[in-house]
Amino acid sequence: MYNIAIDGPAGAGKSTIAKEVSKRLGFIYVDTGAMYRAMALSCLRAGVDVTDEAAVTATTDKADVKIAYKDGSQIVLLNGEDVSTEIRKEEVGKNTSKIAVYGKVREKLTVLQKELAATNDVVMDGRDIGTSVLPNADLKIYLTASVETRAKRRYDELVAKGENPDIKVIEEDIVARDYNDSHREISPLTQAEDAILVDSSNMTIEEVVTTIIDYTKK
Repeated sequence: MYNIAIDGPAGAGKSTIAKEVSKRLGFIYVDTGAMYRAMALSCLRAGVDVTDEAAVTATTDKADVKIAYKDGSQIVLLNGEDVSTEIRKEEVGKNTSKIAVYGKVREKLTVLQKELAATNDVVMDGRDIGTSVLPNADLKIYLTASVETRAKRRYDELVAKGENPDIKVIEEDIVARDYNDSHREISPLTQAEDAILVDSSNMTIEEVVTTIIDYTKK
């Protein structure tokens, strides 16, 4: 099996890039962030305080998260329900990095992610894929971009959806998520020693995808 790990901070475009790379290579794309978002959604639906580790663990213990494929696209199932659209809401995103710090939540999803990688050629993206989930991945990429670039991309995304966001609030949110992700005790966001750094601030999607595919050929 050939495994590609793509790590990096929130809003660096990991999902977009990983999806395209997997499509061109004929690999399975595993969006680990979506799995954590589904866990966060299960807590929000249950009215759980996401700062209460015991309550979050109890809720996520009962949550069944699966990745499935429908018409060639990945969907995320929470207790059998397709929540692929709902997990993209801003509120879910904000709460995801809060529940991702808990050991039991990470443990549960990591087992699932390792199983997928052991039986398929995968492109997996997240915060700790190269360091913790797939430490023996064949290729590790650390994809990043400046806070300003990431905020502008998110701003444009929301405007395209008909929303009226405040770019300053988005920037503050990204800085806060970066801090949470890189300072958590368990599997913090960090660049693996053997990962290749790709800064996409001034690159197009096509340039990033081509760069990564070139590395797989090497």
